[in-house]
Amino acid sequence: MPVIEISPPFKFLAGIALACAVPAIAACDRQSEAPEQPEASVSDDTAATQSGDDEFNGTLDTSTSGQEMPDFAITLPDGTSKKLSDFKGKPLLVNLWATWCGPCVLEMPMLDELAGRYPDKLKVIVVSQDMGGAEVVEPWFAEKEFSHLEPWMDPKNDLGFSYNTGMLPTTVLYDADGKEVWRMIGGHDWSNAETEAMLADTIGG
Repeated sequence: MPVIEISPPFKFLAGIALACAVPAIAACDRQSEAPEQPEASVSDDTAATQSGDDEFNGTLDTSTSGQEMPDFAITLPDGTSKKLSDFKGKPLLVNLWATWCGPCVLEMPMLDELAGRYPDKLKVIVVSQDMGGAEVVEPWFAEKEFSHLEPWMDPKNDLGFSYNTGMLPTTVLYDADGKEVWRMIGGHDWSNAETEAMLADTIGG
């Protein structure tokens, strides 16, 4: 790939496949070039909802278990800013996603349900990697009307650079002390029994 001068957020996202806007794949791979960042349409979302278990073939990775969480700031459309360390005190599940990433869109309702299932034991935050920022994320969230998720954003894609998986969605579990437990690279069914087992040791019974 030719070396060209581009801004850091675009460096992270430019290689993610344009095909990720079509939810027939299980993760958004940044190995292929995408000249611009498409937004998921209503028809994309509908198709994602109707797709099957083949969407959920993410890889559970424990190779970075024990690492301290990166202490970057994330923001809400209203200007609220927090560092990840502000969420320490109970386990934290951080999901990196984008509105144009089909598997990410497919996971969202399940992550919302998961956040409501363990309100006292687990904090779930979803952090958009959309280059359009609040202009894209805020109306998307307003349309979905999630009960427990908030539209956190990562304006400089700091978390994307830090996790360096090359995939969306990427989801990382931290314990109450801010130490990484595992990360899921690619799409996952957050409503199944496997998820319960994956969380059990960290959040308790």
